[in-house]
Amino acid sequence: MISELASIHPNAKLGNNITIDPFAVIHDNVTIGDDTHIMSHAVILPFSHIGKACRIFPGAIIGGVPQDLKFVGEETTVEIGDYTTIREFVTINRGTKDKWKTVIGCHCLIMAYSHIAHDCIIGNHVIMANSVQLAGHVEVGDYANIGGLAGANQFTRISAHTYIAGHTVIRKDVPPFVKAGREPMSFAGINIVGLQRRNFPQDQVQTISQIYHLLFVEKHTTSTAVQLIEAQIPDNDVKEEILNFIQASKIGIIKRHSKNIVDED
Repeated sequence: MISELASIHPNAKLGNNITIDPFAVIHDNVTIGDDTHIMSHAVILPFSHIGKACRIFPGAIIGGVPQDLKFVGEETTVEIGDYTTIREFVTINRGTKDKWKTVIGCHCLIMAYSHIAHDCIIGNHVIMANSVQLAGHVEVGDYANIGGLAGANQFTRISAHTYIAGHTVIRKDVPPFVKAGREPMSFAGINIVGLQRRNFPQDQVQTISQIYHLLFVEKHTTSTAVQLIEAQIPDNDVKEEILNFIQASKIGIIKRHSKNIVDED
């Protein structure tokens, strides 16, 4: 059902069986997939493409121009995958000529007041709790779970199957399958709960544990730990995924927590 009180540009491309509530605003150059629900006072700005069976809650603003002084009006997009929920007052900005798009995958839950800046690439099944703030060019892997009020610096990468504690400042890359938190952000163990929910086989979980024991617990330098992992851990998919992520890092990965005089734990 499309309310007569909604403002919809005649060139917007609307799928079948969609619901648009009163006072929602849909601009030109917008596509909305089948079975999607756009709620009151949500604003879908130009060059936004929303998949099927999504829910966009009141006050969300999709497709705002980048908050980036390098942006000069180039035609860039926001792309939101199927079955994704965008809660109240979330803001998602278009890309710049760096990636030309901002992407949120399928089956994601982006909770209230979160911000996803230009050129962010968010995977599938990602959960971002209330007021998570992602600066430009941030990448988030599949099944990542980011706690409320966490914030990520530009160009940081949060890999797949990770858990980031609430209020964490994300300044370094977070490798796959781990938990991270504290200040400064540091390794806090394997994301066992997440891996169990995703039905990871026990042998893969054991391999992940062995890799991160070498990388973080034994206190090697990152380069030395990588050499030990390559030498001691049999080749497999999780080893390849972890090493590829580490070796591709341009800003460095998180470290193990080290107690200091202001840490009372």
